[in-house]
Amino acid sequence: MVNDSGPERGMLVSEAHPEVRAEVDRLFSAYFTAPNVGLCILDSDLRYLAINQALAEMNGVPAEKHLGRTVREILGEAGETIETKASHALQTQQQVKSELSVKLPTKSETDHWLAHYIPIPDTQGAVKRVGAVVVEVTVPKLLEQFVQQLDGKLRQERKRLRMLTDVGNLLSLNWDVAQVFPRVSARMRRVLCQEFASFALHDARTGLLVHQATDFPLSKGLLPSVQVSASEAPAVQSMRERKGLIFSHEQLQTFEDEVARGLTAEGLKSLCCVPLMRPKGPLGVVVLGSTRENAFREEDMEVISQVAAQLAVAIENHRTAAEIEQLKRRLGEGRSYLDGEARGQGQFPEIVGDSPLLKQVLDQVATVASSEATILVLGETGTGKELIAQAVHRMSRRKDGPFIKVNCAAIPTGLLESELFGHEKGAFTGAVTRKIGRMELADGGTLFLDEVGEIPTELQPKLLRVLQDQEFERLGSTRTVKVNVRVVAATNRNLAESIALGEFRSDLFYRLNVFPVRIPSLKERREDIPVLVRHFVHKFARRMNRYIETIPKETMKVLTEWDWPGNVRELENLMERSVILSEGAALRVPLGELRARVESRVREGEPDNTLDTAERLHIVRVLRETGGVLSGTDGAARRLGLKRTTLQSKMQRLGIIRGDYANPDRKNRG
Repeated sequence: MVNDSGPERGMLVSEAHPEVRAEVDRLFSAYFTAPNVGLCILDSDLRYLAINQALAEMNGVPAEKHLGRTVREILGEAGETIETKASHALQTQQQVKSELSVKLPTKSETDHWLAHYIPIPDTQGAVKRVGAVVVEVTVPKLLEQFVQQLDGKLRQERKRLRMLTDVGNLLSLNWDVAQVFPRVSARMRRVLCQEFASFALHDARTGLLVHQATDFPLSKGLLPSVQVSASEAPAVQSMRERKGLIFSHEQLQTFEDEVARGLTAEGLKSLCCVPLMRPKGPLGVVVLGSTRENAFREEDMEVISQVAAQLAVAIENHRTAAEIEQLKRRLGEGRSYLDGEARGQGQFPEIVGDSPLLKQVLDQVATVASSEATILVLGETGTGKELIAQAVHRMSRRKDGPFIKVNCAAIPTGLLESELFGHEKGAFTGAVTRKIGRMELADGGTLFLDEVGEIPTELQPKLLRVLQDQEFERLGSTRTVKVNVRVVAATNRNLAESIALGEFRSDLFYRLNVFPVRIPSLKERREDIPVLVRHFVHKFARRMNRYIETIPKETMKVLTEWDWPGNVRELENLMERSVILSEGAALRVPLGELRARVESRVREGEPDNTLDTAERLHIVRVLRETGGVLSGTDGAARRLGLKRTTLQSKMQRLGIIRGDYANPDRKNRG
């Protein structure tokens, strides 16, 4: 049957077991005293008629103080929601379920409840009371909220990791950060929601931050076209302090920097600046901006710093790659001077060069070599006159005969006749035996008379007789010696002037000058200088067991522009000294010696009226006066009326090294 009174009203009890009614009473009593389930009965005015100890503890008010008082009186404003739900159950006579999150007056934290409001009819069926069953779920609710927060953080962290991975992939494919920066900013926007992003690099020469790239799709065009941040700009402050900084709208308005004013005019209200750090120091700064207040939080700084670190590595890698490429290019240019063996002309393996002037001379030599004509080789000292004489002998019909050399300037005048023509025993004091002269030794071959212009006038007739009649007498003898000799003479003197001064016989000159061959000076065939340098470097490197791989381009430029007063001989000696000084794979040429020689010649009054020389001397004088300082109010650039970069370009072209003139006390100022 169905009971219609008592707390068990509405519960079915079997008629066969009426004793169960007592069990129901005990069940309701146990439920009412349960420690984790709150129970109460409210009247139509929502006053407490009954309440168990569990709900009283949940409310933080003793149970006896509830009775007769309203929910609002016990719970204050927190009771408004409960009264609303309970009133709805009374009015609709329907059960109402709700989930409550309330902060009670007696507690400092919010509690979470599950409440079930049950209308209770009286014996006539009128609903004038409502029962409430309340279960506290604060701990599970907090756990749920914690799980939700953790899940949100994990999703955010996944987004950040994905963003960092995308940025890393972009930068691994292209180290040119200025080019790829807009795509990097787009990846960052997915996480940080910034509207503005840019990065600037520090210029060590000027100390300024120079803008490199910007991503600002919503720009109004109010930023300066050339963005250079001054010393008090937000980005400079971040780089100086070497840490990320966040600036509010109010802080941005305090900066007088042109870039900061432009960002404020664009409507940005939050700014975040993070330096691009590397072990040697900051390379620059990455800047993010937003039109929202307080858009960047401290927790965002970590991920922005990670992006900045990736950008810094890419910038450093790009710079290093550019330096390596430049070094490789310079290495290639330097190596090109040494690639392969330097070879002479086909018929002249000992003569190195490929210039038109040299080819013309060698064509003349090839033409006259097969004849028996006397040859006069003219040219400055060190041009290789002896090599031409050897080539003539080798290409002539006398190539199997002797090739005898006589340096007429190296033998004392009193002994030259004996050296050339020989002497008999007793011909002069000390002549204890007969001596065969060079002329006789050259019989059937070629006699090379180097510096023929130095032969004394009293000996010239005897040489003329040999050229005309192929005969002579030894010193101290009356017997005529017949010879078959071809004479190749060489001189660096102007024999026409010597004839005018009475120092050289004109008839001898005409006999020697049957076929003159003039060898051009090295400054007349500058295109041969790289070939000669390569030849001599190979030669001396092999001899000294050195490995020279490259010649710096700047060094070759100076060598090519030098006038070489000593011609090939001077170049050869300098290359030998350079190979000795070279400790690594690059040729080290003591260019300071060449510059010192220029200054020495000018000091000694030797004419050098070229514009480059005058310009060089003027720059050197000012550098000495300023102690090598280039910039500043007392620097060389200001004194010369030039820009620093223009002065540096001129110094590089003229081979001037600032360190040669720097004062130890002032060397760091320029």
